[in-house]
Amino acid sequence: MDGELNVTYITFDGYVELQKYRYVYFVIMFTIFMLIICCNSTIVCLIVIHKNLHEPMYIFIAALLINSLLYSITIYPKLLIDFLSETQITTFPKCLFQGSMYYVLATSEFLLLSAMAYDRHVSICKPLQYPTIMRGETVKVFLVLAWLIPACELAVSAVLYANIKVCHFSFKGLFCNTSLYTLLCVRTVALSIYGVFMLLNMVFLPMLFIIFTYTRIFIISFRSCKTVRTKAAQTCLPHLLVLINLSCFISYDVIVVRLVSDLPKLARFILTLQIIVYHPLLNPFIYGLKMREISKHLKRLLFRVKSH
Repeated sequence: MDGELNVTYITFDGYVELQKYRYVYFVIMFTIFMLIICCNSTIVCLIVIHKNLHEPMYIFIAALLINSLLYSITIYPKLLIDFLSETQITTFPKCLFQGSMYYVLATSEFLLLSAMAYDRHVSICKPLQYPTIMRGETVKVFLVLAWLIPACELAVSAVLYANIKVCHFSFKGLFCNTSLYTLLCVRTVALSIYGVFMLLNMVFLPMLFIIFTYTRIFIISFRSCKTVRTKAAQTCLPHLLVLINLSCFISYDVIVVRLVSDLPKLARFILTLQIIVYHPLLNPFIYGLKMREISKHLKRLLFRVKSH
Protein backbone atom coordinates (compact mmCIF):
# COMPACT_ATOMS: atom_id res chain seq x y z
CA MET A 1 0.00 0.00 0.00
CA ASP A 2 2.84 2.36 0.88
CA GLY A 3 4.41 1.64 -2.51
CA GLU A 4 1.18 2.66 -4.28
CA LEU A 5 0.95 5.90 -2.32
CA ASN A 6 4.51 6.85 -3.29
CA VAL A 7 3.88 6.47 -7.03
CA THR A 8 3.89 9.78 -8.93
CA TYR A 9 0.97 9.87 -11.38
CA ILE A 10 0.84 12.20 -14.38
CA THR A 11 -2.49 13.21 -15.98
CA PHE A 12 -2.67 13.87 -19.72
CA ASP A 13 -4.59 17.11 -20.27
CA GLY A 14 -4.35 17.45 -24.05
CA TYR A 15 -7.61 15.81 -25.08
CA VAL A 16 -10.57 17.76 -26.50
CA GLU A 17 -14.18 16.66 -25.81
CA LEU A 18 -12.96 13.16 -24.96
CA GLN A 19 -16.12 12.13 -23.08
CA LYS A 20 -18.22 13.05 -26.11
CA TYR A 21 -16.06 11.69 -28.95
CA ARG A 22 -14.02 8.93 -27.29
CA TYR A 23 -15.33 6.15 -29.56
CA VAL A 24 -14.94 8.27 -32.70
CA TYR A 25 -11.34 9.02 -31.72
CA PHE A 26 -10.70 5.36 -30.95
CA VAL A 27 -12.07 4.02 -34.26
CA ILE A 28 -10.19 6.61 -36.36
CA MET A 29 -6.86 6.18 -34.58
CA PHE A 30 -7.16 2.38 -34.43
CA THR A 31 -7.80 2.31 -38.20
CA ILE A 32 -4.77 4.54 -38.80
CA PHE A 33 -2.62 2.37 -36.50
CA MET A 34 -3.59 -0.78 -38.44
CA LEU A 35 -2.88 1.05 -41.71
CA ILE A 36 0.56 2.10 -40.47
CA ILE A 37 1.37 -1.50 -39.45
CA CYS A 38 0.12 -2.97 -42.75
CA CYS A 39 1.82 -0.43 -45.05
CA ASN A 40 5.20 -0.47 -43.33
CA SER A 41 5.19 -4.25 -42.84
CA THR A 42 4.28 -4.87 -46.50
CA ILE A 43 7.26 -2.89 -47.83
CA VAL A 44 9.62 -4.50 -45.29
CA CYS A 45 8.39 -8.00 -46.25
CA LEU A 46 8.87 -7.25 -49.96
CA ILE A 47 12.47 -6.20 -49.28
CA VAL A 48 13.12 -9.32 -47.19
CA ILE A 49 11.52 -11.75 -49.68
CA HIS A 50 12.97 -10.50 -52.98
CA LYS A 51 16.71 -11.06 -53.42
CA ASN A 52 17.14 -8.22 -55.91
CA LEU A 53 16.20 -5.86 -53.06
CA HIS A 54 18.98 -7.17 -50.80
CA GLU A 55 21.11 -4.11 -51.48
CA PRO A 56 22.30 -1.45 -48.98
CA MET A 57 19.80 1.17 -50.20
CA TYR A 58 16.80 -1.14 -49.69
CA ILE A 59 18.16 -2.49 -46.40
CA PHE A 60 18.31 1.09 -45.08
CA ILE A 61 14.74 1.67 -46.32
CA ALA A 62 13.60 -1.46 -44.45
CA ALA A 63 15.35 -0.20 -41.30
CA LEU A 64 13.63 3.18 -41.66
CA LEU A 65 10.20 1.55 -41.98
CA ILE A 66 10.87 -0.75 -39.01
CA ASN A 67 11.77 2.41 -37.13
CA SER A 68 8.37 3.89 -38.09
CA LEU A 69 6.65 0.74 -36.81
CA LEU A 70 8.45 0.92 -33.47
CA TYR A 71 7.70 4.64 -33.23
CA SER A 72 3.96 3.94 -33.70
CA ILE A 73 4.01 1.06 -31.20
CA THR A 74 5.58 3.44 -28.67
CA ILE A 75 2.66 5.90 -28.98
CA TYR A 76 -0.54 4.32 -30.29
CA PRO A 77 -1.33 1.52 -27.76
CA LYS A 78 -1.25 3.93 -24.81
CA LEU A 79 -3.21 6.51 -26.84
CA LEU A 80 -5.94 3.98 -27.70
CA ILE A 81 -6.19 2.85 -24.06
CA ASP A 82 -6.56 6.48 -22.96
CA PHE A 83 -9.39 7.07 -25.46
CA LEU A 84 -11.45 4.37 -23.73
CA SER A 85 -10.38 5.09 -20.13
CA GLU A 86 -12.15 7.32 -17.64
CA THR A 87 -8.83 8.76 -16.53
CA GLN A 88 -5.83 9.44 -18.78
CA ILE A 89 -2.90 8.87 -16.44
CA THR A 90 0.56 7.35 -16.33
CA THR A 91 3.40 7.18 -13.84
CA PHE A 92 6.42 9.44 -14.17
CA PRO A 93 8.87 6.54 -14.81
CA LYS A 94 6.61 5.19 -17.59
CA CYS A 95 6.27 8.67 -19.05
CA LEU A 96 10.04 9.09 -18.97
CA PHE A 97 10.49 5.72 -20.70
CA GLN A 98 7.95 6.56 -23.43
CA GLY A 99 9.56 9.95 -24.02
CA SER A 100 13.03 8.39 -24.24
CA MET A 101 11.90 5.71 -26.72
CA TYR A 102 10.05 8.36 -28.74
CA TYR A 103 13.21 10.45 -29.17
CA VAL A 104 15.54 7.48 -29.71
CA LEU A 105 13.41 6.39 -32.67
CA ALA A 106 12.84 9.93 -33.98
CA THR A 107 16.52 10.90 -33.93
CA SER A 108 17.72 7.53 -35.25
CA GLU A 109 15.87 8.36 -38.48
CA PHE A 110 18.26 11.25 -39.10
CA LEU A 111 21.20 8.86 -38.75
CA LEU A 112 19.53 6.31 -41.04
CA LEU A 113 18.90 9.05 -43.62
CA SER A 114 22.54 10.09 -43.26
CA ALA A 115 23.63 6.51 -44.01
CA MET A 116 21.28 6.46 -47.01
CA ALA A 117 22.71 9.77 -48.27
CA TYR A 118 26.25 8.38 -47.99
CA ASP A 119 25.17 5.22 -49.81
CA ARG A 120 23.68 7.26 -52.69
CA HIS A 121 26.79 9.45 -52.82
CA VAL A 122 29.09 6.43 -53.21
CA SER A 123 26.73 4.76 -55.71
CA ILE A 124 26.44 7.80 -57.99
CA CYS A 125 29.78 9.55 -57.51
CA LYS A 126 32.04 6.48 -57.06
CA PRO A 127 30.22 3.63 -58.84
CA LEU A 128 33.35 1.50 -59.42
CA GLN A 129 34.28 1.60 -55.71
CA TYR A 130 30.71 1.02 -54.49
CA PRO A 131 30.98 -2.80 -53.91
CA THR A 132 34.21 -2.32 -51.96
CA ILE A 133 32.97 0.56 -49.79
CA MET A 134 29.37 -0.48 -49.10
CA ARG A 135 30.04 -4.04 -47.96
CA GLY A 136 27.69 -6.00 -45.72
CA GLU A 137 29.82 -5.25 -42.64
CA THR A 138 29.69 -1.52 -43.37
CA VAL A 139 25.88 -1.60 -43.64
CA LYS A 140 25.62 -3.50 -40.32
CA VAL A 141 27.85 -0.95 -38.57
CA PHE A 142 25.72 1.94 -39.88
CA LEU A 143 22.51 0.24 -38.71
CA VAL A 144 23.85 -0.51 -35.23
CA LEU A 145 25.20 3.02 -34.77
CA ALA A 146 21.92 4.56 -36.01
CA TRP A 147 20.10 3.05 -33.04
CA LEU A 148 22.92 2.77 -30.51
CA ILE A 149 24.09 6.42 -30.52
CA PRO A 150 20.60 7.92 -29.84
CA ALA A 151 19.91 5.22 -27.22
CA CYS A 152 23.11 6.04 -25.31
CA GLU A 153 22.59 9.80 -25.47
CA LEU A 154 18.92 9.57 -24.45
CA ALA A 155 19.84 7.22 -21.58
CA VAL A 156 22.00 10.02 -20.11
CA SER A 157 19.08 12.45 -20.51
CA ALA A 158 16.70 9.98 -18.80
CA VAL A 159 19.09 9.67 -15.84
CA LEU A 160 19.20 13.47 -15.51
CA TYR A 161 15.39 13.64 -15.55
CA ALA A 162 14.99 10.74 -13.11
CA ASN A 163 17.05 12.51 -10.44
CA ILE A 164 14.94 15.69 -10.45
CA LYS A 165 11.83 16.14 -8.31
CA VAL A 166 8.42 16.48 -9.98
CA CYS A 167 6.12 19.27 -8.73
CA HIS A 168 3.48 19.45 -11.49
CA PHE A 169 1.23 16.53 -12.39
CA SER A 170 -0.83 17.78 -15.34
CA PHE A 171 0.72 17.16 -18.77
CA LYS A 172 -0.48 19.37 -21.64
CA GLY A 173 -0.24 16.70 -24.32
CA LEU A 174 -1.36 13.27 -25.50
CA PHE A 175 1.91 11.43 -24.94
CA CYS A 176 5.25 12.11 -23.28
CA ASN A 177 7.72 14.35 -25.12
CA THR A 178 9.91 17.36 -24.30
CA SER A 179 6.99 18.91 -22.40
CA LEU A 180 8.24 16.70 -19.55
CA TYR A 181 10.39 19.64 -18.49
CA THR A 182 7.21 21.54 -17.51
CA LEU A 183 6.57 18.95 -14.77
CA LEU A 184 9.87 19.50 -12.99
CA CYS A 185 10.22 21.64 -9.88
CA VAL A 186 13.50 23.10 -11.11
CA ARG A 187 14.71 23.29 -14.73
CA THR A 188 18.42 22.72 -14.30
CA VAL A 189 21.16 24.23 -16.45
CA ALA A 190 22.60 20.75 -17.01
CA LEU A 191 19.36 19.54 -18.62
CA SER A 192 19.11 22.61 -20.84
CA ILE A 193 22.72 22.37 -22.02
CA TYR A 194 22.47 18.63 -22.64
CA GLY A 195 19.20 19.15 -24.55
CA VAL A 196 20.93 21.63 -26.88
CA PHE A 197 23.86 19.22 -27.27
CA MET A 198 21.52 16.38 -28.32
CA LEU A 199 19.66 18.64 -30.74
CA LEU A 200 22.91 19.69 -32.42
CA ASN A 201 24.48 16.23 -32.34
CA MET A 202 21.53 14.11 -33.47
CA VAL A 203 19.50 16.50 -35.63
CA PHE A 204 21.43 19.46 -37.05
CA LEU A 205 24.75 17.74 -37.76
CA PRO A 206 23.14 14.78 -39.60
CA MET A 207 20.88 17.22 -41.47
CA LEU A 208 23.87 19.33 -42.57
CA PHE A 209 25.66 16.15 -43.69
CA ILE A 210 22.60 15.05 -45.70
CA ILE A 211 22.19 18.47 -47.36
CA PHE A 212 25.92 18.64 -48.16
CA THR A 213 25.93 15.08 -49.59
CA TYR A 214 22.87 15.58 -51.80
CA THR A 215 24.21 18.92 -53.01
CA ARG A 216 27.39 17.15 -54.17
CA ILE A 217 25.31 14.41 -55.80
CA PHE A 218 23.20 16.90 -57.75
CA ILE A 219 26.23 18.93 -58.84
CA ILE A 220 28.01 15.82 -60.14
CA SER A 221 24.79 14.49 -61.71
CA PHE A 222 24.18 17.80 -63.48
CA ARG A 223 27.63 17.59 -65.05
CA SER A 224 27.18 13.94 -66.06
CA CYS A 225 25.12 12.16 -68.70
CA LYS A 226 21.34 11.81 -68.73
CA THR A 227 21.51 8.25 -67.32
CA VAL A 228 23.31 9.44 -64.17
CA ARG A 229 20.87 12.34 -63.73
CA THR A 230 17.90 9.97 -64.05
CA LYS A 231 19.40 7.54 -61.52
CA ALA A 232 20.07 10.37 -59.07
CA ALA A 233 16.53 11.71 -59.40
CA GLN A 234 14.89 8.29 -59.01
CA THR A 235 16.84 7.22 -55.91
CA CYS A 236 17.44 10.55 -54.14
CA LEU A 237 14.02 12.19 -54.46
CA PRO A 238 12.22 9.75 -52.09
CA HIS A 239 14.95 10.24 -49.46
CA LEU A 240 14.61 14.02 -49.73
CA LEU A 241 10.83 13.80 -49.35
CA VAL A 242 11.27 11.69 -46.21
CA LEU A 243 13.84 14.20 -44.90
CA ILE A 244 11.38 17.08 -45.44
CA ASN A 245 8.66 15.10 -43.65
CA LEU A 246 11.00 14.32 -40.74
CA SER A 247 12.21 17.94 -40.55
CA CYS A 248 8.60 19.15 -40.24
CA PHE A 249 8.06 16.59 -37.47
CA ILE A 250 11.13 17.73 -35.52
CA SER A 251 10.28 21.40 -36.09
CA TYR A 252 6.87 20.78 -34.55
CA ASP A 253 8.44 19.07 -31.57
CA VAL A 254 11.10 21.73 -30.98
CA ILE A 255 9.00 24.84 -31.67
CA VAL A 256 5.32 24.06 -31.04
CA VAL A 257 5.88 21.92 -27.94
CA ARG A 258 7.94 24.70 -26.38
CA LEU A 259 5.10 27.17 -27.11
CA VAL A 260 2.50 24.80 -25.69
CA SER A 261 1.06 27.37 -23.27
CA ASP A 262 0.57 29.93 -26.08
CA LEU A 263 -1.53 27.67 -28.32
CA PRO A 264 -5.27 26.96 -27.92
CA LYS A 265 -5.98 23.44 -26.67
CA LEU A 266 -7.80 22.47 -29.89
CA ALA A 267 -4.85 23.61 -32.03
CA ARG A 268 -2.40 21.55 -29.92
CA PHE A 269 -4.68 18.52 -30.15
CA ILE A 270 -5.01 18.71 -33.96
CA LEU A 271 -1.28 19.35 -34.54
CA THR A 272 -0.28 16.45 -32.28
CA LEU A 273 -2.66 14.00 -33.98
CA GLN A 274 -1.48 15.12 -37.42
CA ILE A 275 2.19 14.58 -36.62
CA ILE A 276 1.72 11.07 -35.21
CA VAL A 277 -0.38 10.16 -38.26
CA TYR A 278 1.65 11.69 -41.11
CA HIS A 279 5.13 10.83 -39.90
CA PRO A 280 4.88 6.98 -39.81
CA LEU A 281 2.31 6.74 -42.63
CA LEU A 282 4.01 8.79 -45.37
CA ASN A 283 7.28 6.84 -45.47
CA PRO A 284 5.89 3.56 -46.90
CA PHE A 285 3.79 5.48 -49.46
CA ILE A 286 6.81 7.54 -50.57
CA TYR A 287 9.05 4.49 -51.00
CA GLY A 288 6.29 2.26 -52.35
CA LEU A 289 5.39 4.73 -55.09
CA LYS A 290 8.70 6.44 -55.86
CA MET A 291 11.24 3.59 -55.72
CA ARG A 292 10.94 1.75 -59.03
CA GLU A 293 11.95 -1.76 -57.87
CA ILE A 294 9.77 -1.64 -54.75
CA SER A 295 6.87 -0.23 -56.76
CA LYS A 296 7.23 -3.04 -59.29
CA HIS A 297 7.01 -5.77 -56.62
CA LEU A 298 4.17 -3.94 -54.87
CA LYS A 299 2.10 -3.81 -58.08
CA ARG A 300 2.65 -7.55 -58.61
CA LEU A 301 1.51 -8.24 -55.06
CA LEU A 302 -1.63 -6.12 -55.44
CA PHE A 303 -2.39 -7.79 -58.77
CA ARG A 304 -2.16 -11.24 -57.16
CA VAL A 305 -4.45 -10.18 -54.30
CA LYS A 306 -7.04 -8.84 -56.78
CA SER A 307 -6.86 -11.96 -58.95
CA HIS A 308 -7.63 -14.16 -55.95
